[in-house]
Amino acid sequence: MRLLWFALALLLVAVLSAAQDKANEGPHNEKAQKTYQEGLDYLRHRMTPSAFDAFRKADKQDDGHCLACQRMILRYGAEMHEWKAVEVAALEILSEAQQPKEVALAHYEFGKLLIEEGIDRRKDEFFSRAHDELTKALAAAPQFPAAVFTDGRALAHLNQDAAAKARFQQYVDMNPNDSPQRERAMLFINQPELARALMAPPFSLTTMDGQRISLDELQGKVVLMDFWATWCGPCREALPHMKEIARKFQGQPLIVLSVSVDTDEARWRDFVAKNEMTWPQYCDHGFNGSVAKAFDVQAIPHTFTIDSDGILQDEHIGDAAVEGKLKKLIKRAEDKQARKAAPGGAQ
Repeated sequence: MRLLWFALALLLVAVLSAAQDKANEGPHNEKAQKTYQEGLDYLRHRMTPSAFDAFRKADKQDDGHCLACQRMILRYGAEMHEWKAVEVAALEILSEAQQPKEVALAHYEFGKLLIEEGIDRRKDEFFSRAHDELTKALAAAPQFPAAVFTDGRALAHLNQDAAAKARFQQYVDMNPNDSPQRERAMLFINQPELARALMAPPFSLTTMDGQRISLDELQGKVVLMDFWATWCGPCREALPHMKEIARKFQGQPLIVLSVSVDTDEARWRDFVAKNEMTWPQYCDHGFNGSVAKAFDVQAIPHTFTIDSDGILQDEHIGDAAVEGKLKKLIKRAEDKQARKAAPGGAQ
């Protein structure tokens, strides 16, 4: 799924500003500058493979010193499963790192990528390497919450649940304020096996009617995420289907959540009211909104089906028949609730 590759990076989030500033540097070689610009032009036209090739070429023309090129290689190489090129770029970034914060960020990014490579190739050796890289990141910058959390993931994939839970607890202790990522860490402390699953990205939002919804607080309920916009013709055509789903499963352990990427909030509110969209509604203010970015939404209508444990089960672009999948997941959620309610609370 496309989401898996985006999940790795939330991959290049700027956690350390000094290192990020340096990483934004483009190539110095004149030919490399032209090639790098070609890569950016390819991206604007959604020609990702051509852009990826251009960034690799630009980095080579710049003698392996183009940090901006290397970061592009990391992001789009992972998306295309070009792991050899990704590892080369990650090592180049690491070789250029000098200050402790730069070193920590480079090891962290490499470790995060190795986890995704391990998931893709289904080999524990990559999780072991990821743990080594993240250990080095924390040696360079001990107060690095993202590295602590990610090391918990690496340890969970190695089935070292006690060590993984300790890392997630460390992350929680480092972040006293409520946040979706802290909630996710607390979930992993209680259920470390979920850290090995393809979890939907954590998020927290407040709907049009003032309801706060956090994915990890919806444990026990199936979630259907529906990304749309008022200006989207196919979204309007799919609306009767979404209304029928919300009606059909009302009262069952299912939350239908529609996330609009409209930028005109007044128009969105008016459309929702006129079309009697009575299930939870949220406006993310464009494709760069926090929720749309977390789910890597680039086309709409786009739906994600998430089970009662928060695991991503399905993803569709365009209107899709999801009722069969929802029925199975709801039945599983109800069975799980019944087991918990039984004497002894068996899982």
